[in-house]
Amino acid sequence: MQSHSRSRSSCNIWLRMLKGADWRSTDDILNIFGSADSIGNGTDRIIFNIGGNNYRVICTYYFGKRYVHLYINWIGTHSEYSELCKNNQQFTIENY
Repeated sequence: MQSHSRSRSSCNIWLRMLKGADWRSTDDILNIFGSADSIGNGTDRIIFNIGGNNYRVICTYYFGKRYVHLYINWIGTHSEYSELCKNNQQFTIENY
């Protein structure tokens, strides 16, 4: 995140929204974050658009008995995400 310090305030807003989340399904995540998308391809990954679509955060999610567990896999700019997609790396990247 230090390499993208301009995204700090947007990420803080995103983190505050996560703290109060009560999600039981992927649809719950997508309903709260309308610009989020499920990456698909057999993965439990979701992409969040942050800072007016300037930044992207790829997360893996797991629904436990009482809580959803969200793990950050990658953070970068929209153009960096486009480069990942050209190489289909959005499904496997673990660079956080």
